[in-house]
Amino acid sequence: MTRTSARPHHTWRTSLALLALTAGGLLGAAPAFARSPGPHWLSASELPPHPSSRWYAGPVTAGRPDPLPLCGGETLPSTASHRTFRTDVDAHALQVVVVERDARRAADYAEVLRRGLARCAERAAEDPDVTAAQKSYGKLDVEEGAHVYGVHTVTSWGASDVSLWSVGRDGRTVTLAEWAQLGGFDSAPVPAFRRTTVTAVNKLH
Repeated sequence: MTRTSARPHHTWRTSLALLALTAGGLLGAAPAFARSPGPHWLSASELPPHPSSRWYAGPVTAGRPDPLPLCGGETLPSTASHRTFRTDVDAHALQVVVVERDARRAADYAEVLRRGLARCAERAAEDPDVTAAQKSYGKLDVEEGAHVYGVHTVTSWGASDVSLWSVGRDGRTVTLAEWAQLGGFDSAPVPAFRRTTVTAVNKLH
């Protein structure tokens, strides 16, 4: 686990604030789909179960998410598609899918995303108001592989957020997944998120 802080970074600070607002801001989103809308995409029932709320899935949307994901978001191409998820309380999730021209380009891009996830806490702590810690939860043996990470951030005004991230690939298709809520590492559903990641990668066929 790494813990670090450094100089200001305006873009990161803006995104971090949006993370804390996302769970509440999405409460007015559209109702869940009854089932997954097609290949590549997680359904609400495939996310880590929440103890006091169901998950709601938004539509699959072309383009990059807005705001960009805190980890790896700056590398997402305009050809990406994404789907957001929410609960009735403080948890939210995201899946992004990128289809490359061939498997080699997809492998290179998956590695770019993996390196971005591995440095997420370091990037977060470029804001002097943020302390960030990170954990690696290892590689998953699914298709061409997937990697899982966790990030915990605490701000100078007391906000505490934990997020789980994964990147995986099958052939020329790459997926990035995020789960996040208020709290710390002890409240993160790591085994369930690992299963969600396996499901997400298996759906890339």
